[in-house]
Amino acid sequence: MALNATIYKATLILSDMDRGYYATHSLTLAQHPSETLERMMLRIVAFALHASDTLAFTRGLCADDEPELWQKNYSDEIELWVELGEPDEKRLKKACSRSDRVALYSYGGRASEVWWGQNESKLSRLDKLEVFRIDFEALQALAALAERSMQLTATIQDGQLWLSNDAQNVLIAPLRLK
Repeated sequence: MALNATIYKATLILSDMDRGYYATHSLTLAQHPSETLERMMLRIVAFALHASDTLAFTRGLCADDEPELWQKNYSDEIELWVELGEPDEKRLKKACSRSDRVALYSYGGRASEVWWGQNESKLSRLDKLEVFRIDFEALQALAALAERSMQLTATIQDGQLWLSNDAQNVLIAPLRLK
């Protein structure tokens, strides 16, 4: 018997002072049975950092040929491709060939550092690629914000994201690797 995804709904009130973007987004996230709460909450962080009226979640883990998030223009061309984790070089090359811009958010503590050490030279040739590392302790704090129905406030200033609910605040400071 296959396990079903768990559905989460989030209202994200966003103030991005770096880009001058202010909006409220109603998000529906399906947490894949193999996905951790940390990874699911990182999808919300990535959405907040790149939010626009055309940014959308994809089928994610269920689709090999799609990122976690993408932004398409009205001609259905991919303007932004957002990946999470530590994908292989081949996947990132494909993303760069299909999109105007690719953002990768690596996480996982020591594993992320090892992955970057092994791939930095190969990935440095991909001009469209930006790579960020998210602190694993911050991800664990984000997981504590997860509820099946949540209202989150996101404030972005100077490249840092404060994500909060009524009871807790979490600082996410993406470390730019490339």
